[in-house]
Amino acid sequence: MSHNPSERFMILMNNDMPNAPQSETPEVSLSEILQIRRDKLSALQEAGHDPFEQVRYDRKHYAADIRSDFDAYDGQEVSVAGRLMSKRVKGKASFCDLMDASGKIQLYIKLDNVGEETYLGFKKWDIGDICGVRGEVFRTRMGEISIAVDSLTLLSKSLQPLPEKYHGLRDTDLRYRQRYVDLIVNPDVRKTFRTRSAIIREIRAFLDARGYLEVETPILNTIPGGANARPFITHHNTLDIDMYLRIATELHLKRLIVGGFDKVYELGRIFRNEGMDSKHNPEFTSIELYEAYTDYHGMMEITESMITTVAQKVLGTQKIMMQGREIDLTSPWKKLTMLEAVREFVGADFDSVSEDADARALAKARGVEVKDGATWGECLYAAFDQKVEDNLVQPTFILDYPVEVSPLAKRKPSDKRMTERFEFFYNGWEGGNAFSELNDPIDQRERFERQAALRAAGDEEANMVDDDYCNALEYGLPPTGGLGIGIDRLVMLLTDAASIRDVLLFPTMKPLD
Repeated sequence: MSHNPSERFMILMNNDMPNAPQSETPEVSLSEILQIRRDKLSALQEAGHDPFEQVRYDRKHYAADIRSDFDAYDGQEVSVAGRLMSKRVKGKASFCDLMDASGKIQLYIKLDNVGEETYLGFKKWDIGDICGVRGEVFRTRMGEISIAVDSLTLLSKSLQPLPEKYHGLRDTDLRYRQRYVDLIVNPDVRKTFRTRSAIIREIRAFLDARGYLEVETPILNTIPGGANARPFITHHNTLDIDMYLRIATELHLKRLIVGGFDKVYELGRIFRNEGMDSKHNPEFTSIELYEAYTDYHGMMEITESMITTVAQKVLGTQKIMMQGREIDLTSPWKKLTMLEAVREFVGADFDSVSEDADARALAKARGVEVKDGATWGECLYAAFDQKVEDNLVQPTFILDYPVEVSPLAKRKPSDKRMTERFEFFYNGWEGGNAFSELNDPIDQRERFERQAALRAAGDEEANMVDDDYCNALEYGLPPTGGLGIGIDRLVMLLTDAASIRDVLLFPTMKPLD
């Protein structure tokens, strides 16, 4: 679909060309429509009726309340305000649909009720104009709940035409760029973002009820840490130093556990200068939470309980449809170690080999791409990452990750190659990540230094050495469980959204210019 100024719209003549017959629907260029609407505004202003001078309107009622409780409103005077979404002008009486934040309601506007001057002015209004009306609630002979208007006021003039009534705004690129139009004309989009808000509200309620404290940590940092990710870099003029937008909240939150807060969480924006696709946006929302005196098993219980609770409270069910297939969130979720998952889905038993070279050979024999010099743990993880994730449709915990890919997780006492870490998956996506947090400051510094060596060798996603965090650990971090969940992907799951852009009000877009 073209979106240049020569794009042609089919419009009703009585909206943008008020003197034409009702039945005619000629093609009019976008530039003509824009000029017609501006001419109407100029005429209003010259007549002393500038709609933009309106400063407030005493709205007392909402469309949805009137429609849902008609018996209480029948025959009552109401005051509503919103956007005109359709007009059906018939001589001395007209019907139109007004949409407010709650939904639509029909208006019945009669010349005898509002007066000739007001009625003739109303006939020149356009679809998209914002108005306030007062009138009596009634039901038409066709059964439609309506308002018989006795007073109406133009509150804001729409200078741009809305997309055609029956087809709406379908161009996905334009929908994301002009979300305001998308929200006006697509009710399902408004529903998605109301659901998103409800999901976040219920997550907070769940954690607050368990005694967690919501906190805020810096977005600007001198060291990017807490994840393997490429950061955004900015410059602080006063301090004359480069700084990084946070790639995780982990290291600051664990400082708070050191400081004596036993349970903390932060829900907020994260920034990663990485690729974009249907599951990734450079800025996204996550929640991280940390609890003293528990481990990754405790985080598994919280993860499962929180997501099933949120689904039940927001959707009223734990069985949902995701892009044509049912996802059953009902407890208990499946649990597999990474070794077990690779054995099941790849047919490779990495427990049968111990040397790095043998692990590389085993991986390559199963079609897994591994870099030269890859360690046993890196080969195991590559096999999982490339061959297993897509198979994890139903909620599944994958436990026990190699040390090489888990620089902040505690080693398993029974197998020093592995860490007490899990990720959970649904619909073939990773939904979250959790550890028994590493609290040995000496081991932590050594792992940071290995990460720093990788960074020096060109790995922009590797960690730097965070000396202050190591210093905090030396004061003593109790045994701690930590969890991070991607909010956007969870919203995608619970709203059946195909792309992360469908659940972000303003996703990152490349400029058209």
